[in-house]
Amino acid sequence: MRGGMMGSGLVALALAMAPAAFLAMAPAPAAAQFSSAAEAERAASTAAHSFADAEQLRIFLDKEFAQEGAQKPQLATRLGLKQDMGKLDDISDAAQLKLLEWRRGSVARMKAGFDRAKLPPAAQASYDMWALELERAETSYRFRRYQPPFYSFLYSVHAELPNFLINTHVVRDGDDMAAYVSRVRAIPAVLDVAIAQSKESDALGIRAPRFEVERVISGSRQMITGAPFDASDKDSPLWADIKVKIGKLQATDALTPDRAKALTDDAKAALLTLKPAYQRVIAWGEADLPKAPSGKVGALTLPNGAAWYAAALKLNTTTDLTPDQVNRLGLSEVTRIEAEQDRLARSAGFRDREAYYAERARLFPPTPWTDAIRADYLRAYNAAVARNRSLLPAFFGVLPVYKAEVVREPSFSEVAGGAAHAAGPSPDGARPGRVYIHMLGVTDDPANITDLMCHEGIPGHVMQGDIQVRQKGIPKFRSAYRYVAYGEGWALYTEALCKEMGAYPDVASDFFRLDAELFRAARLVTDTGIHSQGWTEDQAVDYMIKTGRRPPNQARSEVRRYITLPGQATGYKIGMLKIMELRAKAQAALGPKFDIKTYDDLVVGEGSVPLTVLEHSVDDWIARRK
Repeated sequence: MRGGMMGSGLVALALAMAPAAFLAMAPAPAAAQFSSAAEAERAASTAAHSFADAEQLRIFLDKEFAQEGAQKPQLATRLGLKQDMGKLDDISDAAQLKLLEWRRGSVARMKAGFDRAKLPPAAQASYDMWALELERAETSYRFRRYQPPFYSFLYSVHAELPNFLINTHVVRDGDDMAAYVSRVRAIPAVLDVAIAQSKESDALGIRAPRFEVERVISGSRQMITGAPFDASDKDSPLWADIKVKIGKLQATDALTPDRAKALTDDAKAALLTLKPAYQRVIAWGEADLPKAPSGKVGALTLPNGAAWYAAALKLNTTTDLTPDQVNRLGLSEVTRIEAEQDRLARSAGFRDREAYYAERARLFPPTPWTDAIRADYLRAYNAAVARNRSLLPAFFGVLPVYKAEVVREPSFSEVAGGAAHAAGPSPDGARPGRVYIHMLGVTDDPANITDLMCHEGIPGHVMQGDIQVRQKGIPKFRSAYRYVAYGEGWALYTEALCKEMGAYPDVASDFFRLDAELFRAARLVTDTGIHSQGWTEDQAVDYMIKTGRRPPNQARSEVRRYITLPGQATGYKIGMLKIMELRAKAQAALGPKFDIKTYDDLVVGEGSVPLTVLEHSVDDWIARRK
């Protein structure tokens, strides 16, 4: 894969070859000229040692990453490893500090053992990323009280743990199911740590907004409502999942009747231990509600909040952009995209974009979701993913291989107007890539379907995840780490790429591609407005309705996400602009040598990387192509 290092087999082969022959394989500068055979041989020897060092770095980083995985059982499961499958991550302060101290030692060992200047470019990228992770970990630990476990609108621990079990913990046999049950039993201890950490944040004046506390309370109640917690005919979320998973094992004769009954009884007993734990979460939330803030709830309302927001921006964008720079960029992009919408609307015979929006609202008014409408939309979403997959070969040489599916968001985390999101497949493909759609509230214009599936599905998040988990010849951590600006930037770039691919069937779908890009530009303004300019929640919602063109329920949901995840929503547009900028740079530098398939393979083949690393990789690619 482009941007990766040579595998160990190729390294061994290269070192056994004559120096001149190896030089032909090594990516030495294309313009290099050698005045003598001796000079060429010295250069070949240097290149050989360079790749030997790269292979040793890969081996070192793989061993280090294995140590990280030993401290993060859930990460191991996401990677498809059967390692500590009955355990959950330890989220305590002590465990976080232990992990940080390990990372400090790991980076020190790397710097002592390897000379970065002697590594080839791909290995330098891995070196830089491993070192950067220490810097990011130091920042995250320093500001850990600003992101207590119940604070995030997307990732609150009360919902994330059940979601992990339902959608990530793959059950192939009875032992996997037994590990699932063990993890159910481990949930109460994690929830208790989360309560304690939230109280510590509360004591510092860092409180979750009232809407988020209310959401934690309602979501926790839902987790312990239904069988086996009461006499209801409806199963609780985890009980329903357990019955499905055990049923599938029985259907394939992977379980004897006796083992199936024993696992079912054990799972029921484990679930019942959740009730008092979730009741403690509810009690914390109810006690916190009277003091939970509302209205103006951005970073500026928190102690040392400006420093926290600057750190959050850097973590999410992997740049040094200031809040003011992000805000100005957003305003500029809003103006540009609105002008493009006007031109497209006029080409379709309408006065301007407002007239076209009005016509679409008349044709497709927001409609309350019903089961029949949900089924129709899910069929359309999955058909769009399949169509996009069929268009890939003209723009990519490296293609996804695993299944991709679009499903409804789980009931315990579903909200009206909630943002769709995706999860890549497991490394072995046993867990397919999935796109999750919130289907509460009212429907969206169906012209949005193609663009959304380009972003979340193929060639966006699901495809990028598919390729990343199958990377070979590079340190394993690069198949696992995620960077918001790269991942969301790639997905937003693919929305524009889908236009070149011919994915948008009509003016309406292309118009709503621009609508989606306008929405991401408006996020830059809204996120900085909330956290650096003192906007209230209602001010932000109003801007997202009027400028971001979101319906009220979605605008509210989006703004609440930005409030509880400062900086995260800015990564989309900043990442996309960088990928587009690098593409333009490559086209200008290479002229007829530029090839879109090779460029797209390079960018998606890098795996998730900081934008600085991506830029270095593209620059190196340009130099080699020249």
